[in-house]
Amino acid sequence: PATFGALAECLGDVGRRSQVYYLSTAPALFTSICRNLHETGLITPESRVVLEKPLGHDLTSSRQINDEVGRYFGEAQIYRIDHYLGKESVQNLLALRFGNALFEPLWRREWISDVQITVAEQIGVEQRAEFYDKTGALRDMVQNHLLQLLCIVAMEPPASIDADAVRDEKLKILRALRPIATDEVPLRTVRGQYRAGASSGQPVAGYLEEPGVAAASRTETFVALQANIDTWRWAGVPFYLRTGKRMQERLAEIVINFRAVPHSIFGKRAAALQNNRLVITMQPDESVKLHLQAKRPGDQMVLNPVSLDLDFAEGSQSRRLDAYERLLMDVMRGNLTLFVRRDEQEAAWKWVEPIMSSW
Repeated sequence: PATFGALAECLGDVGRRSQVYYLSTAPALFTSICRNLHETGLITPESRVVLEKPLGHDLTSSRQINDEVGRYFGEAQIYRIDHYLGKESVQNLLALRFGNALFEPLWRREWISDVQITVAEQIGVEQRAEFYDKTGALRDMVQNHLLQLLCIVAMEPPASIDADAVRDEKLKILRALRPIATDEVPLRTVRGQYRAGASSGQPVAGYLEEPGVAAASRTETFVALQANIDTWRWAGVPFYLRTGKRMQERLAEIVINFRAVPHSIFGKRAAALQNNRLVITMQPDESVKLHLQAKRPGDQMVLNPVSLDLDFAEGSQSRRLDAYERLLMDVMRGNLTLFVRRDEQEAAWKWVEPIMSSW
């Protein structure tokens, strides 16, 4: 309490008007921090609080955290941050879908064969072994980052770009995810752990040899699964989600695979060509590319794959913002569009919990 009293004195009148509190701490500390902020008069109707994941270990603990924080902050004051939503390429996916007439007629099961969302990391658990061993890839990445990206791809056009209009549509997708029954878990999910080997030419330890990891740990460092969305737009279109540590390369991307042409008039000249793809890359570099087929220069009708690249910076002198920069600016502006609402978070937990319990 003395620390918070000193903080209130330091902030003076500024602290009585508008503040942003960023809680990048263990969730167990959220309640005491919020209570002390309240007791020292540092929470006003204009105050905002940013919550870093993990927000709970399961649905019950998530609800408990939200209830406790909600005693001191209203839902409109709570910013549950997911930095992937702050990436320029992800926001450009919204712009591509809803700012252009080109894609909407194609953005459905008749033209899309599958969607693949990948977040691969080269690093291991590093200094987070004790935390990670109690969490795993499903909780750490799928429940939040990957499902949020899935929502951006699959959501229906919102009535506006206002926060609740966008988040209402994302919630509908989360609620439309087909539950994975216990007997389907071995068929629709895969999990694993990285072993000792080499990364970028340097020897690295296996997960079970990492300091802080239990000797017989079954915590997954890799997970891949198939999700299905039971709506008219996406019936029969599988969404493949995968994430892991100590992968061959650092890569985060969304791949929209379109269906093959119903009949190829080019015969053997097109036998090995890929279907059209829209690839949204988030890391290591951000880009959006549409992969098409075009004629190879020459006197023969031979097709080659080519790509149309979206230049984010064309016509703009603005510096590209880091994802956290963009999101923190939105917090200060009071814009909740790119932040996760409580009902979204709980719907995501409801979907992943049966998988966790079946493992």
